[in-house]
Amino acid sequence: MLVQSGLSPMEVLQTATRNPARFLGELPTDGTVEEGKTANLVLLTANPLEDIRNTQKIDSVVLKGKLLMRGDLDDVLADVATQAAASNAGRPGS
Repeated sequence: MLVQSGLSPMEVLQTATRNPARFLGELPTDGTVEEGKTANLVLLTANPLEDIRNTQKIDSVVLKGKLLMRGDLDDVLADVATQAAASNAGRPGS
C-alpha cells in the first residue's frame, strides 16, 4: 500500500528497517546491514526493489546471528498456529 501511495520500494524498505531504528535511537546497532551491527536479516528469493511484493518471498532469516532456513520458519509458523488454536478453543465464538 505504501508503494501504491507513492513511495518507492527503497523508501518502503527504509520505512520498515532503518527509520524505526533511527527513531528508537538504535541506529548504531540496528536498522541497516553494516559491519558490527546486530545480524537480523530476512533473505529473499527475489529482489524487493523490482517488486515490493517480493518481500513475501522469504528464503531464510538471520535472527541475532542464528540462521533459520525456510523449513525452520514453517515449523515455527505451524507451532504458533497450533498454540493459537489451542488458546482460542473454548472461547465464545470459536
